[in-house]
Amino acid sequence: MAVEHIHIINGPNLNLLGSREPEIYGNTSFEDYLKKLREEYGDSINLSYFQSNVEGEIINEIQRVGNDNTPILLNAGGYTHTSVAIADAVAAIKSPVLEIHISQPASREKERHTSLLSKYCLGSISGLGMNSYQLGIEYFIKHYEKDKLNP
Repeated sequence: MAVEHIHIINGPNLNLLGSREPEIYGNTSFEDYLKKLREEYGDSINLSYFQSNVEGEIINEIQRVGNDNTPILLNAGGYTHTSVAIADAVAAIKSPVLEIHISQPASREKERHTSLLSKYCLGSISGLGMNSYQLGIEYFIKHYEKDKLNP
């Protein structure tokens, strides 16, 4: 069965996209980008979206949606580099998770070079701006089956 639903979970400060450091993150808000994605994929894929600046709320959302095998695109923002708790939540769920980054963490400050999430994620997409999300969607469209993921 092909993918019909993808959860997008964004972490801290991603609610400021469009105004926060546009030289790194661009000038488009995530809500505007999500509208574009929903228009492009129409009724074929349900894209649900959750954003929080609060670590515990992100963990709650991962746990809420993570056991129905629905794919997750997770941009944990700065928590990528600091949150053992979010990494543990990803490790504990059944749903496949792709780690998403708008910028390229490896080319930024040293504290951004380590991801605590990566080892629990199917893969990572970074450095391609907002297109990182669309590439994640395309990956799941082409390689996901409800009960089996084909790398």
